[in-house]
Amino acid sequence: MTRPLPATILTGFLGAGKTTLLRHLLYADHGEKIAVIENEFGAVAIDDGLLGDRATRITTLSNGCICCSSANELSDALHDLLDGIDRGELTFDRLVIECTGMADPGPVIQTFFSDERLSQRFLLDGVITLVDAVHADEQLSRHTVAQAQVGYADRLLLTKTDLAGDTQALEARLARINARATLHRVVNGLIDHRAIFGVDGFMLNDRLPVSPPRFRPLIEPDNAIASLVVRLAHPLDIAAVSTVMEQLLVNCADNLLRYKGVLSIAGDDRRLLFQGVQRLYSADWDRDWREDEPRESVMVFIGIRLPEEDIRRAFDALNA
Repeated sequence: MTRPLPATILTGFLGAGKTTLLRHLLYADHGEKIAVIENEFGAVAIDDGLLGDRATRITTLSNGCICCSSANELSDALHDLLDGIDRGELTFDRLVIECTGMADPGPVIQTFFSDERLSQRFLLDGVITLVDAVHADEQLSRHTVAQAQVGYADRLLLTKTDLAGDTQALEARLARINARATLHRVVNGLIDHRAIFGVDGFMLNDRLPVSPPRFRPLIEPDNAIASLVVRLAHPLDIAAVSTVMEQLLVNCADNLLRYKGVLSIAGDDRRLLFQGVQRLYSADWDRDWREDEPRESVMVFIGIRLPEEDIRRAFDALNA
């Protein structure tokens, strides 16, 4: 079986600079052939003209937003790409999907896991979210979808920082929404492709950076979406933690965007890794715990108005 093709979802609110970044990626010296699926609001696509001719193939979805009405159109486009490969008419090393600025990335992610052929032939590498440093604070306050785009991200790219001045408060707000995504600054779409490709955001691994806010303003912006970080110092009973997780999914699955953790299980020297997107999750055993690292469980949950006290109480009970 051939190696799965890595796929990157490029998202961000209107005007964040997605097309500028994508054009830079297409012309960068990384030696990979890139196929592009782009989504346009409206009947006429214009971005493919802006991107130039460096993409192996550009498929434009212009009938609405791929997070909702055109979800089947995205699936069809992905199958069309695979059919072109199988017929020997098309070859590429990587796929980039540029979402419209109003798209919720959740259904786009689900597309790769809800179809057996797509899940076998594509490897979802990561969600890259661009954040406009000039306008993001207002956008995050007015539009929940802007918060969702941040919440799903594996990488946050802060754009227009040359125009925005001090971004410390915005960066702190982004960390409250998504504590596990690393933040990179981007000007005019210029960034090393290695910060975007090879993210392994949907692979079971222990890449679990947690970025606490550097300070909390006196009046906090209202985030419908926020991060919850749980740390447990004692090894956990695997049946008990499974029960808590199952109940969490029963109560909150629709509001859970991304979640990931490294667990210390009683009676086993291996680390247990888990991650999920809404109702889809997976877990597997990892390497043994090293003597020089704290043997603790760390979990990060990103969701919409999660019942923080109830979740903490349920996991804290496991320590007993």
